[in-house]
Amino acid sequence: MSDLYNLEGKVAIVTGASSGLGADAARAYAKAGADVALFARRAEKLEAVAKEIEAMGRKALPVSVDVSNEQQVKDGVQKVVDTFGKVDILLNDAGVAVPGGVEDLTEEAWDQGMAINVKGPFLMSKYVVPLMRKAKYGKIVNIASVNAIIADKVPVLWRHNYNASKDGVRGLTLGMAASYAQDNITVNSIGPGLFESEMTENTLFKNEGFLAAYNATTPASRPGKRGELNGTILFFSSDASSYVTGQYVAVDGGASIV
Repeated sequence: MSDLYNLEGKVAIVTGASSGLGADAARAYAKAGADVALFARRAEKLEAVAKEIEAMGRKALPVSVDVSNEQQVKDGVQKVVDTFGKVDILLNDAGVAVPGGVEDLTEEAWDQGMAINVKGPFLMSKYVVPLMRKAKYGKIVNIASVNAIIADKVPVLWRHNYNASKDGVRGLTLGMAASYAQDNITVNSIGPGLFESEMTENTLFKNEGFLAAYNATTPASRPGKRGELNGTILFFSSDASSYVTGQYVAVDGGASIV
């Protein structure tokens, strides 16, 4: 059974790999046997994660990339090909949560959220999918959010851009999955619930009222712990999911079912 999750000989690209869930996923890939290319904007943080992965006996390639910039994405993917010769797995994790409702959001803030959350996975896929089609193998995992399917009533928690962009990730996943299954490429998405990360540690985790309400209404009665997203990521990234594509799985302690 463990062979289904074995990533020995695989090469993975992880965006948003400098911290939080992306860095955790990169470590999980390395632990499963993959070499990992780390994409994010903050070079110094990428270097630190790369050293951790190399200490595990795997190869790591830190690449400073803004996923909303096409030339940087194109050049970054080429560095991966030049270094490893292929790309087997793409984890699109880079994301931002722009606060506010449609009445208050500026056009600039709206565009920023869409650029990172939707355009980013599009651009990464644009340059990775041809490599996977040529190889007749690929695993693409798009990190959406539970906020793709549920929203917040309380005004201080409104994130209309986040709702729209993360549901856009689900739509992109569906379209790509239907198009590329014939090339032995699976494309799936994951909707994390509340996990502590750089995005949430100084916002949602600082709101005692929100946390109390979340714990009271979520069946698991708590936020997610570090590493609890990795099992689903590894499933979608390995041969364990060879006949699974176009799916969205919420990893949220049941928050979206109540």
